[in-house]
Amino acid sequence: MQWLSVVAAIMSFSYSFIGAGLGVAKVIENGKILGSITGVPTSSVADKLWLIFQALGDIAFAYPYANIVLEIQDTLKSPPPENKTMKKASMVAIIVTTLFYLCCGCFGYAAFGNDTPGNLLTGFGFYEPYWLIDFANACVVLHLVGGYQIFSQPVFTFVERWFSSKFPDSRFVNCNYEIKLPTLPPLQMSLFRLCFRTAYVVSTTAIAMLFPYFNQVLAVLGALNFWPLAIYFPVEMYFVKKKIGPWTKTWIALKTFSFVCLIVSILGLIGSVEGIISAKFG
Repeated sequence: MQWLSVVAAIMSFSYSFIGAGLGVAKVIENGKILGSITGVPTSSVADKLWLIFQALGDIAFAYPYANIVLEIQDTLKSPPPENKTMKKASMVAIIVTTLFYLCCGCFGYAAFGNDTPGNLLTGFGFYEPYWLIDFANACVVLHLVGGYQIFSQPVFTFVERWFSSKFPDSRFVNCNYEIKLPTLPPLQMSLFRLCFRTAYVVSTTAIAMLFPYFNQVLAVLGALNFWPLAIYFPVEMYFVKKKIGPWTKTWIALKTFSFVCLIVSILGLIGSVEGIISAKFG
């Protein structure tokens, strides 16, 4: 998975630089900054609130790596201690990610104003140069393929371990077969792994085809994952590790923070579901 992660990261940097650069070029071409500080106008306050809630879900999706942090930390070597390396890496990752999202989002809105597409590179915002946009979209595809594999690994591992513990005597679940291919090292494959992972990929692809709404689907995923994985579990683990008692200043501050993030996740989920329904039936 290491080389796959490196390739996906390079692709991410590539299309992010291209998107931000094309946004800057478009602003220079226009000779002015489009859009407004209040954002996209709507016909009613309710519609504006729905868009705000959906935007909260999109922002929450910007930091979805909580479910693979422990997987990454398990691959680190010490010294220095794994937790110190991971803390430094997380801080750098958050800063760099935030910088890229702000650049792409702000320059994209400045370039197209209220007509900004949900995806700058595939929403027919930019048309020239064709070769650069095609290259950026190829980078997007490679990044998503790599990211899909990396983020699916914890799901695969959990399901396969659970079935292995439930059915320890099943050859279908536990028996590995060696497959030899020319010029490649032998592959270990079980029938259950082949069937489950194939069914998983087919089902997720079918769902993606049924709901081809980029921003709304991202917002749903972000709202569902953000609070439990990025906020609740880390906060509760911190209480246990540091032996923080209830109703202390630290406990109250972190509980308040967790509750606020829960409200944000709920609002983001409501807005994104409404967005999918409106896009599907509106």
